[in-house]
Amino acid sequence: MESKRFSGFDLERELSVHWLRWTLLAWGVIAGWYLWNRWGQINGLALGDTDDNMRLMQVRALLDGQGWYDLRQYRLSPPGGLDIHWSRLVDLPIAALILIFKPFMGTPMAERLACGIAPLFPLGVTMAALGLTVRRLIAPAAWPLAIIILMGCTATMLMFVPLRIDHHGWQLACLALTVAGLADPRRARGGLTVGLSSAASLTIGLELLPYCAIAGAIVTLRWVWDGGEVRRIQAYALSLAGGSTLGFAVFASNANYAMRCDALTPVWLSVTIASGMLLFALSLLNPASRAARLGLAAVAGAAIAGGFAGLFPQCLSRPEGVSDELYNTWLNNVREARPIYKHSFAMGFPIAVLPVIGIIGAAVAAMRARTADQLVAWVAIGLFTAFAGAMLLWQIRAGPAAQLLAVPGATALAWIVVPWFLGHKWMPVRILGSAAAFLLVSGLFAGFVVKYVKVDTPKPNRAVVARANARCMSAAGMSLLDRSLPPSTLFTHVDLGPRLIVMTHHKGIAGPYHRNERAILDVHHAFTGKPEAFRPIARRYGAQYLLVCPNMAESTVYRAREPNGFYGQLAKGKVPAWLEPVRLPRKAPYRLWRIRYDRR
Repeated sequence: MESKRFSGFDLERELSVHWLRWTLLAWGVIAGWYLWNRWGQINGLALGDTDDNMRLMQVRALLDGQGWYDLRQYRLSPPGGLDIHWSRLVDLPIAALILIFKPFMGTPMAERLACGIAPLFPLGVTMAALGLTVRRLIAPAAWPLAIIILMGCTATMLMFVPLRIDHHGWQLACLALTVAGLADPRRARGGLTVGLSSAASLTIGLELLPYCAIAGAIVTLRWVWDGGEVRRIQAYALSLAGGSTLGFAVFASNANYAMRCDALTPVWLSVTIASGMLLFALSLLNPASRAARLGLAAVAGAAIAGGFAGLFPQCLSRPEGVSDELYNTWLNNVREARPIYKHSFAMGFPIAVLPVIGIIGAAVAAMRARTADQLVAWVAIGLFTAFAGAMLLWQIRAGPAAQLLAVPGATALAWIVVPWFLGHKWMPVRILGSAAAFLLVSGLFAGFVVKYVKVDTPKPNRAVVARANARCMSAAGMSLLDRSLPPSTLFTHVDLGPRLIVMTHHKGIAGPYHRNERAILDVHHAFTGKPEAFRPIARRYGAQYLLVCPNMAESTVYRAREPNGFYGQLAKGKVPAWLEPVRLPRKAPYRLWRIRYDRR
């Protein structure tokens, strides 16, 4: 007995029985390493994404007394402000951390710590949910392998790093919980998990709406195939409808009471409630015939789809509800909204590899399933992963979800393949073969491929643009603007707006948020139009200064669209007389002018 303890038997038992304790310990180690490794960025509040900057501004506004249901950002597009279609749900952990740290170290450092720590919470939820999934479907001790593979999911892990405070990490955590619910053999608990995680995801935002719909379809099809699944579909139906209603009542902003298609508004709330009621009604009927259940499910699906099309025809096109001009001018240029094949090999290949492996792994695991519940769960995960992989052909922003969903399938494949090599009689095969097999089935080999296989031709100005983006967004650059001017309204690039209001006392004009079509188009019209058209637009917002970042990515769009437009002429040194230069330090990344208006 003692020999078994020292030979690893007790370790396996410990990992199986106390898996959650060890998962939390692993999360703590990973979180600690992230905080140590990125402390410089945290201390400099280096929020690199516009959405992360805007999220912090939303939290600041809440803590400064702005209404719970008022999510307008009043320091952009003055005087009325910009409508932000988000939910307060993601603001809560950030605000709570700021309130905890503030008495001990002051507001600035409390904000930095909150932005560094908050993204690590959904990572912990995701690790636990994936561990639960592979324990249920593969083996009780398989969860460490899933966590290791998750750590190699580059696109997914970027959503959990310190300072990534926007909602994507929490939505991925909801998706991981949904998969755990689909894998749950206890029907009522599994349905409840899927319903509540879907409702929470929809409350946060609609980015994962297709995945929520697929999860609901899987729950329904399980009931169609097996009438004994009635408790699962009942729990799912009630929790989806009830959770969405609660999420809307507590977290929907005043603006989201309009019949919009881009958030959990009355449009999508009516869909979730109707879907829940219809599914619950079907479960009460629960005919014995599989064909009858399929017919009822088809009628319910047709009723929901037909009702949606009839009542909300405006939502059958772009959910953002933007004009063709805004789509072509701005939204079509958003990199993450482009399909994977329009990105470089170095970016696309590592993202696409793991979903393919995950699909293969889920298929193999389904063929080896020991129970009907495991078979259905693996089929569901395989379909989920295949759907996410197909979404990459639409937008590369599906990459984090696609990699996350591939983890269970990749773990199953590794659980089968790696032990075969470890048990081989030849030492070189055991060492080299097992290492190579893990690199292959985990998708980690993709990093070596893109490192040594050069198939992309780098654009000559890419480094220049990247340097300009970094310098203009930096805390050092922003501090120059804070010190050089009294609080003012600066007319500047759309992508610079959120960072400007976070790091300075100034106001901006626009941010990259689709509900603010007029402000975004005004900025583009001002920079691409004739010089004489600029001042009337700037006057509308009360702008006192013009701020540009030469070679910033957005500025290349202006120059490409209208080389002789206002920005194009500024870039060539043709500055109109009504722009008065403002002296900045020689190494400043910006150019700044005071706007002189005609006196009337």
